[in-house]
Amino acid sequence: MDNRSRQLLKTLIERYIIEGQPVGSRALSKFSGLDLSPATIRNVMSDLEEMGLVASPHTSAGRIPTPKGYRLFVDSLITVQPLMPEQTAMLEGSIPADAPSRVMAHAASLLSNLSHFAGVVTAPRRAVLFRHVEFLRLGDRRLLLIVVTPDGEVHNKILQVEADYSPSLLIEAGNHLTSHYAGLSFEEVRRRLRNELADLRADVAKLMLKAVDEGNAAVEDPTGAIVISGEHRLMDVSELSLDVSRLRHLFDVFEQKKTLAKLLESAVAANGIRIYIGGDSDLVPIEELSVVTAPYMVDGQIVGTLGVIGPTRMAYDRMIPIVDITARLVTTALAQLNGSDEPSSSTHKAKA
Repeated sequence: MDNRSRQLLKTLIERYIIEGQPVGSRALSKFSGLDLSPATIRNVMSDLEEMGLVASPHTSAGRIPTPKGYRLFVDSLITVQPLMPEQTAMLEGSIPADAPSRVMAHAASLLSNLSHFAGVVTAPRRAVLFRHVEFLRLGDRRLLLIVVTPDGEVHNKILQVEADYSPSLLIEAGNHLTSHYAGLSFEEVRRRLRNELADLRADVAKLMLKAVDEGNAAVEDPTGAIVISGEHRLMDVSELSLDVSRLRHLFDVFEQKKTLAKLLESAVAANGIRIYIGGDSDLVPIEELSVVTAPYMVDGQIVGTLGVIGPTRMAYDRMIPIVDITARLVTTALAQLNGSDEPSSSTHKAKA
């Protein structure tokens, strides 16, 4: 794409976000700052449509952006305006260093209030300890991993393995994990096992690594660690509210949380702002929906994710600084709870 096409696409998406109506040649001529004839603009729009970046609704001669167009926009065309110093100052302290659960609730509410959409926050990950580990053979190269936590909770997970382990080997592996590592988290066990694998039988070592890799999934319920605020605000979004089945699907997503958990888990790996666009990302369940996320930290380690859920026709240039500063406020609040001095300056780098 040449600069002229990029400018026209940028203008079209910005106008569509503001007005919610297909954008025609006259509006593009007025707002793009380019001295182009209507015929030239129509030719460029035709090219952009062939590229899959814009579409022509059958009810209008104007164009609207496609998910592919939004993706190009947020990747390389958007101009993000940071919050003014006075705005940042007003937000400082809006998330008090209270109990972690209240920090999450305050953050989700702040995201919703600032964006006028839904705010979502995953609770900080905590290391899960175990007291006892046991394997039960199910046949067909399947094992049942049984994990007992220090408070007596029992968690099960089915493991698909590559070999038929004998009952005696299963007992040996379970006893070794329990006797040597009880009271530790699976992450700590993984670190220690790296130094001890040479002293273990190969088949026992392989099974224990499998158990450790699957252990956290056995004892954690990621869907129970998500705080959502302001989901009712999406009922005011015409693209979502005019279709009852789509609205029902949306609230199923909020209620069940599994889809959101998968998306936010993916966002944990991003060291900065991440933008997911419906129709462009398989992680977003509804084409008219987008999610802007950022991770937050404790002691320099990413422990959770937060973000804004809204329509694809959202003001991304405004959402990005909102999500960024909220992540920094949560990081600061949790640092105060831990008694550490976490820097409050922005360290988030935008990623799409």
